[in-house]
Amino acid sequence: MCVSFDGKTEAFIQNFNIYLRPTAAGGRGNEGTPLSWDGSEGNYYTFNSIQWSPDSTKIAAYRRRPGYQRMVNYVQSSPSDQLQPKSSSMYYQKPGDVVNLDQPELFDVASKKATVVDDALFPNPYSNGALQWRHDSRAFTFEYNQRGHQLYRVIEVDASTGKARAVIEEASKTFVDYRTATPGLSDSGRQYRHDLDDGKEVIWMSERDGWSHLYLYDGVTGKVKSQITKGNWTVHNVDRVDDAARQIYFWANGMDAGKDPYFLNYFRINIDGTGLTRYTRGDGQHSVAWSPDRQYYVDTYSRVDMPPVSELRKASDQSLVMTLEKGDATDLFATGWRVPEVFTAKARDGTTDIWGIIVRPTNFDPAKKYPVIENIYAGPQGSFVPKTFSTQTGMQTLAELGFIVVQIDGMGTGNRSKAFHDVAWKNLGDAGFPDRILWHKAVAARYPYYDITRVGIYGTSAGGQNSAGAVIFHPEFYKAAASSAGCHDNRMDKIWWNEQWMGWPIGPEYVASSNMENAAKLGGALMLIVGEMDNNVDPSSTLQVVNKLILANKNFDLLVIPNALHTNGGPYGDHKRFDFFVSHLQGRMPPPWDAAPTTSPGMSGVGVLEEDALPWVAAENWGADGGA
Repeated sequence: MCVSFDGKTEAFIQNFNIYLRPTAAGGRGNEGTPLSWDGSEGNYYTFNSIQWSPDSTKIAAYRRRPGYQRMVNYVQSSPSDQLQPKSSSMYYQKPGDVVNLDQPELFDVASKKATVVDDALFPNPYSNGALQWRHDSRAFTFEYNQRGHQLYRVIEVDASTGKARAVIEEASKTFVDYRTATPGLSDSGRQYRHDLDDGKEVIWMSERDGWSHLYLYDGVTGKVKSQITKGNWTVHNVDRVDDAARQIYFWANGMDAGKDPYFLNYFRINIDGTGLTRYTRGDGQHSVAWSPDRQYYVDTYSRVDMPPVSELRKASDQSLVMTLEKGDATDLFATGWRVPEVFTAKARDGTTDIWGIIVRPTNFDPAKKYPVIENIYAGPQGSFVPKTFSTQTGMQTLAELGFIVVQIDGMGTGNRSKAFHDVAWKNLGDAGFPDRILWHKAVAARYPYYDITRVGIYGTSAGGQNSAGAVIFHPEFYKAAASSAGCHDNRMDKIWWNEQWMGWPIGPEYVASSNMENAAKLGGALMLIVGEMDNNVDPSSTLQVVNKLILANKNFDLLVIPNALHTNGGPYGDHKRFDFFVSHLQGRMPPPWDAAPTTSPGMSGVGVLEEDALPWVAAENWGADGGA
């Protein structure tokens, strides 16, 4: 039940409509009286949307016309509780499907009269966000994301007249990255809004000048009052706003010339754009923990080639109180483990730096030639190359078999400029490959042992699409790909992710980026892995690629894992992936799986890996490939 702020009345849904009853009337035994009459099975009011005005005189709610209820069907071949297969279905919208239409409705509780809400500013929603009343009950707001993700508005509806106006309008020729910004390097969501003084001013995040920055809006006129942050760097997310002090605490990256542009640092700025204060300075990826009174903070930072450092600092002047801890990797280095190398090379435009890391085996010998394997995840929703100190277990395990393993963030991924990100627009098949190939060639030019005549690639989910795409669209460079749980055709995958980057309505770009439609171009070795019950990416996406490969008489490997959901294959898939790369890139026949292990620290054998063979490798993480 949804109870009014004065506690006297509760609202609920009955017969697809909103009903009211006194809270003192005894609850569900009282059928109540209808507030609305126009709800129906095909156009019904939703309980979770009901919002009382703070003065308890009005209600705003959504009436929903449901979209296409697409179902993905599954056959579980090997259920644990019976011999016969089981069938099931799951609601799953795909690009192009008709979406739910939520229409805001406004009611006066005393008179039970509806006020028509002017809908001219939100005619074609992909989604309308949560209804939120102004504290003085003068109006309510919601956020309108237009289908196609190129227009986003904050809309305010006058509670007396139902007239709607755009407080903020965000438009883009490509996409508006509308997802809510949250902490974490991988995320690139660029939507942030904070209302000041009950909406009279609004702090808003936008990429309108080519970089993610904060703006101050006049909430009454809908005009930009000022740009709060500016420069060729990125506001990653806002941690908190101190309304009384008119200060914003936020994370940003890319401010330090010559340093890794992905490193997050913590700042404060006044809402008028003055007083930029930096709290973190060590060369690395930072995290901050504040004392309850916010007088002190602990800054912990590290890099892939530097163990973490934790420092206690004073908030008032950011001075160092004491170094709490410095990571000591002496015992780790004693095993033969070496830190990954950070490497940069120029992108396709000849000016932008592309950042990646290089992982070498513990018995690395620069006099030898090493085949290369790339760990790829090129989803535009973030950036994915590790930035903190870790054994990089999954990549290191693969390197121990006699490979150099790398990971790269190419153009089209997030957390850089808007132009860098926009490469992905209607172009997911690109996956940054022109940048990645140049990066590989730059490494090979520096290191003769880096053999780019034998390059493999692997990934999961979007990385599964990317890795298969490597040997379909770029077989002249990539020779072998292990692809897991791939969204191989963006028309087959979830609506929200694919329409965000590939656009709406569906156009020829979807076909151009499709591994399924282009499967006949396969020019390298390909292993496909899929869980038969994948509830993230429709498993038919993989099988449609299989169908096209068969029709084109192409050779490939397929591993279907019974009962598995969205997976890189688990331990069995890891082993098959290891064998696949050893066979296709080293030209060696892996031994039988039940043979005695031949791998030990300092040796790059190809036998069965055991947990105690590599002291820093946890068995449960073997082959972890960072995909989502």
